[in-house]
Amino acid sequence: MTHPESTFPPCRVSIIIKALNEERRIVAAIESALAAVRPLGGEVVLSDSCSSDRTVALASSYPIRIVQLAHAHERCCGVGPQLGYQHSQGEFVYILDGDMEMSPGFLPEALAFMEAHPDVAGVGGRVVEMNTSSLEYLARVERGLGHMQAGEVDRLDMGGLYRRSAVVQAGYFSDRNLHSYEEFDLAVRLRARGWKLWRIGRDSVQHHGHDAPPYQLLMRRWRSGYICGLGEVVQAAWGQPHLRLVLTSVRELRLYVAVLAWWVALIGLLLVALPWTLRIEAFALLAVAPVALMAWRKRSATKALFSVVSWCFNTAGLVRGLLTPRRPAREAVASVEIRSIP
Repeated sequence: MTHPESTFPPCRVSIIIKALNEERRIVAAIESALAAVRPLGGEVVLSDSCSSDRTVALASSYPIRIVQLAHAHERCCGVGPQLGYQHSQGEFVYILDGDMEMSPGFLPEALAFMEAHPDVAGVGGRVVEMNTSSLEYLARVERGLGHMQAGEVDRLDMGGLYRRSAVVQAGYFSDRNLHSYEEFDLAVRLRARGWKLWRIGRDSVQHHGHDAPPYQLLMRRWRSGYICGLGEVVQAAWGQPHLRLVLTSVRELRLYVAVLAWWVALIGLLLVALPWTLRIEAFALLAVAPVALMAWRKRSATKALFSVVSWCFNTAGLVRGLLTPRRPAREAVASVEIRSIP
């Protein structure tokens, strides 16, 4: 019997390009997306978070739908995909960053895989990093993230093709409140409902990425709220069926809880009933212990110090995210349609 998805409805695939000030890369992203959907009967939707550069102007010369946030203060990683999803029509939806380019041939193979595996909600591919000296790239290589390898995975970081019917079951495409971890959040909501995610051994995108000095990047993430994402995900999952998956799937969460315990121990040493000299000595020893341990592991005092500072920033972000007020995730994102297509 023929699978219903093989009938190829008028809009087979929607590629949502989320963008904020991507004028350097947006033309390449749009052209690669149009080429990818052309043989499939698809569409391209640019979801713009109130760019102040020429992103929208450059995009307007292409036959794509362009939608923009009505309120710039709502910018965050989670709102862009949801905004694009609201205005998309495809039976399958691919999320693409404005600094990425679709790889030819990925979509047909991903669609064929999903037709053959009706229990799979999303499929990703290999992410080809073009900026191999960036801090983010080197960190991923060092951690050796398993979910970036081919096979069944617990999330589709860096984009993937999703089955709309599965997203409907999960409630919404992307949590409009999240400043990061939005793909992980979608993954756990899908997995809690019995869906699977898969990464196939084929290039899906080229990623150019952005780079910045390490400490400058931390400060940028703090100011933008990006660093609050994990806490926001935990808060959103509280009392929901996918809470267990959140608590068990993010190994850095255990690290940040350990950092919180370290902070409590440091404060406790200052309050304990001991002579001040002993308190200060014990405090200093406990304070430098993680740096010394990481220096031994990484064979670099500079990398060790940055690791510990990064832990502290992310732990503070976790707490901040847990305390950040939320809007209902299912609430429609206020938007303006700048350019429509038939």
